[in-house]
Amino acid sequence: MGIKQSKGKLTLALPLEQYIYNKLTLEDYEILPITIKQLAKITTLPFHHHDPFDRLLIAQSITEQIPLVSKDTAFEPYEIEVIWH
Repeated sequence: MGIKQSKGKLTLALPLEQYIYNKLTLEDYEILPITIKQLAKITTLPFHHHDPFDRLLIAQSITEQIPLVSKDTAFEPYEIEVIWH
């Protein structure tokens, strides 16, 4: 989010830190740690998508069996649930 914001691709009503803090507390979200299981999964993913950060998100979605929230269509080839197309 910080990278997208610094490139002008994301506009938030609050400073990034405050926005994230609010989402974590008000929406009962949590930040996932990066685990060895997720890193190992990255090595087995097909290269439909090459962005390393996005590949980590895909691996987290698969290993944790949780949906990924994104409007990026590059996630479509992977067998994950994507919310927000």
